[in-house]
Amino acid sequence: MTSVLASVSQGGRIVIPADIRHKMGIDAGDQVLLDWSDEACELRVFTRKQRLQHARDLVNKYTQQQQGSVVDELIQERRQAALDE
Repeated sequence: MTSVLASVSQGGRIVIPADIRHKMGIDAGDQVLLDWSDEACELRVFTRKQRLQHARDLVNKYTQQQQGSVVDELIQERRQAALDE
């Protein structure tokens, strides 16, 4: 983990140092997501791309055990339910 000292300017602005912006893939004008944890008293900064990848990783974690397509499985279940009616 890297710690960097940053100052809070008038209006509550904090400048993210250029080397960290570069590592995170943040360009001028990009929006970032801020997560505050009351438990840890911690502020985390994420890019939208990072959060999307995190969501994909979570979905993959729970679907890797299955073989085939989740969509195909859902369609098959719906067709079977229609036949059972």
